[in-house]
Amino acid sequence: MRRYMRALMLCMVFAVFSGLYVYSKLFYSDVSAGRNGAKKILIPLRASGARRGVTDKNAHWYIMRQQAQLEAAGTRPEPPMHLAVVACGERLEETLTMIKSAVLFSVKRLHLHIFAEDQLHAGFIEALESWPGFIRYRFNYRVYSIRFPNENAAEWKKLFKPCASQRLFLPLILKDVDSIVYVDSDILFLQPVDLLWRLLSDFNSSQLAAMAPEHEEPRIAWYNRFARHPFYGRTGINSGVMLMNLTRMRSMFFKNDMTSVGLRWEELLMPLLQKYKLNITWGDQDLLNIIFHYNPESLLEFPCQWNYRPDHCIYGSNCASAEEDGIYILHGNRGVYHDYKQPAFRAVYEAIKKYTFGTDPVTSLLEPLEEELLKTTHTYCGKSHTLFTKRLRDSVAKINRKTQER
Repeated sequence: MRRYMRALMLCMVFAVFSGLYVYSKLFYSDVSAGRNGAKKILIPLRASGARRGVTDKNAHWYIMRQQAQLEAAGTRPEPPMHLAVVACGERLEETLTMIKSAVLFSVKRLHLHIFAEDQLHAGFIEALESWPGFIRYRFNYRVYSIRFPNENAAEWKKLFKPCASQRLFLPLILKDVDSIVYVDSDILFLQPVDLLWRLLSDFNSSQLAAMAPEHEEPRIAWYNRFARHPFYGRTGINSGVMLMNLTRMRSMFFKNDMTSVGLRWEELLMPLLQKYKLNITWGDQDLLNIIFHYNPESLLEFPCQWNYRPDHCIYGSNCASAEEDGIYILHGNRGVYHDYKQPAFRAVYEAIKKYTFGTDPVTSLLEPLEEELLKTTHTYCGKSHTLFTKRLRDSVAKINRKTQER
């Protein structure tokens, strides 16, 4: 009888510990509502060994990784696309809407590099953590503190808009990243990021960055009429959407008008600012124009449909590639998402911001947007409203296919 009691006690102890083990696994797993799970891992902070001259404030790691399926299949995930953005001031909601558009339409997984003022970090983390599991499955992210060279941090931070010049230092901060897409916070993807990412394969052996022209029509362009410094090409370039091969940028010696020898990226930036700071209007974008004026062979110029701004329609349509194929990326510069000067741009922003993940994107996103755009035809940009939804319609169809496959 005693032996039976001992056996019974052992079985009960085993059951208790088994239950605790299963509970711990469930507690540390973030199981999505769909079939695919996403495991959340908090990686301890450590010094990143940033390049000399760049501050190394603490950066918070919050990484969501698709793991269960890959481990079960014994396969390694495909390398993600890297997407960087900078957010300062009242840009939290705008930046989250940009990220939403990127994640919503993309096919491959994304790794987001979010550079933000410290007071915005909690807002980003709370919002991204609240997104449903089948969406979190598609991306990893890291939130960084804003970081500039120690000796001139204040000067860089106030250049043009707060923190805008952060993009110039991505090659020095993201030392382990080969290539990246940088976008301003007022960007909206109407096509998958994948299509832009593929342009990296179009780079020849000399090219290390890609941007769109600042304008298509020289008669109303800014740089060729008003700039007091060198600029790229006929009308300059706009840096709101920028493909960057960081490896090449770190290794190249750039021609310039200050020395007879080429300078590395980190050697070039501060002397360039000191020489031209009284002559530049658009901050870091002007510095990029100067750099690629002297190194035009290093830049791939992509069409305006990849960086469509109010300038392309405010005086009548002047972006031929968008006229032909529709808008791929919308750039709501000059705050047009938040006022009523360009209601067509605002309509797209509001539609994506209000869209609820998991709902039918046709009836919840595309159709309401088309109705709103019809109310904007009294403006020049509104007259081109079909360009705003031409590519979006394809993207929405792909979302529906992905939903059916889940």
